[in-house]
Amino acid sequence: MKITFYGQSCLGIKIGDINVLVDPFITGNDLAKDKINIKDLKADYILLTHAHQDHTLDAEEIAKNTGAVIVSNFEIANHYEEKGIEVHPMNHGGNWEFEFGKVKYVNAIHTSSFPDGKYGGQPGGFVIEGEHKNIYIAGDTALTMDMKLIPHHTTLDLAILPIGDNFTMGVEDAIIASDFVECDKVLGCHYDTFGYIEIDHEEAKRKFFDEGKDLMLLEIGESLEL
Repeated sequence: MKITFYGQSCLGIKIGDINVLVDPFITGNDLAKDKINIKDLKADYILLTHAHQDHTLDAEEIAKNTGAVIVSNFEIANHYEEKGIEVHPMNHGGNWEFEFGKVKYVNAIHTSSFPDGKYGGQPGGFVIEGEHKNIYIAGDTALTMDMKLIPHHTTLDLAILPIGDNFTMGVEDAIIASDFVECDKVLGCHYDTFGYIEIDHEEAKRKFFDEGKDLMLLEIGESLEL
């Protein structure tokens, strides 16, 4: 499993021959738009955690460029289906076996609406069980006790957690979240894109290290392999 960071909460996940894109927000991200050309991105599936613009801005164009299937909650799926895009709707607690692995749609505590105010359903996260590795994509969320349920059904190799604070968990709560999901290997996201969520990288990594955990902060376009 190869994971590439495209800024904010946008990730490319390559599992075997399948390309999964998560929360594409590139053309509106000043940190990413000059580094990543969305026309170059490959996607067989696009996973959307919720409807906010900084998670969905480029989803329609990329889906139409690539023929990707959009996977999200029922309301978001309907929104894109009306635009002629193939979708797979899910809802909290549900599982589905995709060609790249099993996906479970899990709880997140946040809000969800499209930029025009249209209701975007309830926010969520995804647990992906690939053939060899399992990951948790928290989406935008506060720390929640529901995270403790994840280790009851999946042993994680990586937790992808928001750490920018203000709109989501900050570093301290993300450390607790990693305890809840029983995964000490964390990829940080949802930081630095706006003034409200700028963080001190070295301080964040030190706080995780002091708790015996590994926080990875990738440069835009940088990848890791599990």
